[in-house]
Amino acid sequence: MTDWQPYSERAREWFESLRDRICAEFEAIEREAGSSAAFDYIPWDRSTEDETHGGGGVRGVMKGKVFEKVGVNVSTVSGDFAPGFAATINGASEESPGFTATGISLVAHMANPHVPAVHMNTRFLTTGKAWFGGGADLNPPIPYAEDTEEFHAAFRAACAAHNPTYYERFRKWADEYFFIPHRNVARGVGGIFYDHLECPDDTAWERNFAFTRDVGEAFLAAFPRIVRRRMDMAFTAEDKQAQLEWRGRYVEFNLVYDRGTLFGLRTGGNIDAILMSLPPEVKWS
Repeated sequence: MTDWQPYSERAREWFESLRDRICAEFEAIEREAGSSAAFDYIPWDRSTEDETHGGGGVRGVMKGKVFEKVGVNVSTVSGDFAPGFAATINGASEESPGFTATGISLVAHMANPHVPAVHMNTRFLTTGKAWFGGGADLNPPIPYAEDTEEFHAAFRAACAAHNPTYYERFRKWADEYFFIPHRNVARGVGGIFYDHLECPDDTAWERNFAFTRDVGEAFLAAFPRIVRRRMDMAFTAEDKQAQLEWRGRYVEFNLVYDRGTLFGLRTGGNIDAILMSLPPEVKWS
C-alpha cells in the first residue's frame, strides 16, 4: 500500500500557499476601497475521543467594507470515521475506517448585492483509496451574464488543459450538486464540481494534483476581477433586501445538503470553521 503521507504534505503546502495569495488579494481589494480590514488567523486542533492528535488547521476570517464576511480555511486532519459513517465514504468501511484529509475551503459574502458571493474548495483525501475533489460556484443575488461567463470561462480553460471532457462533466455535476430540492432552484449560476479523482499510482496523483492546482489558479484569476467590476456600484434598499433573502437559500443548502458541512461535523472538525460559510445577516420573507 502506498504511503500517502508525503503526498498529503505536498497538497497541504499548496493549499496553504493558495490561501496566502487569495487572502493577500482580498486584502488588496479592501485597501482599494479605503478599508484597513485584514484577515485574522485562528489556529485550531482537532479533538479525538482517545485524546490522540488528529491534526487541525487555521481559520482565516475577514470582515471589511467590500467583503462583509469571508472565510478561508485550511485543515489537515486524520483519524477514524465513526461507525455507520465510514461506509458512506469512498474507500472506507466499518472494517477500515481510517482517513486523512487536507484541503482549502473558501466562502465570501459581499457587502454590495451587485457583487456575487462565492464558494471554492479543493481537497485531497485518503482512505483505502486516495483521491482529489473540489470545485467552485458563483452565487450572485443579482446575476450579470458578463460575470457568469467570465467565471465559467476561467474554469473551462482550466479543465481543457487537462481533459476535453472535464468542463462539461464537472459543470453538469455542479448544476446537479448545488441545487436546493425543496425549493426546486439552483443555489447560484454554477461553476464546476468534481470528486473521486482517484490516484492509484504516482502518475495519476501528479496529474490530478496539477488539475487541482489549476482550479485554484482559475479562481484566483477570475473572482477578484468580478469583485472589482461590481464593488462600487450603487444599490437600493430593495437590492439589499433581495440579497438578504437570497442568502437564506445559501444557508438552507449548506445546512441541509452540503457534503463538506456533514464531513466536518462527523469528523470532529472545528465548528466555527465548518460554519464560516454562513452569512453574517440573512432574512426569510
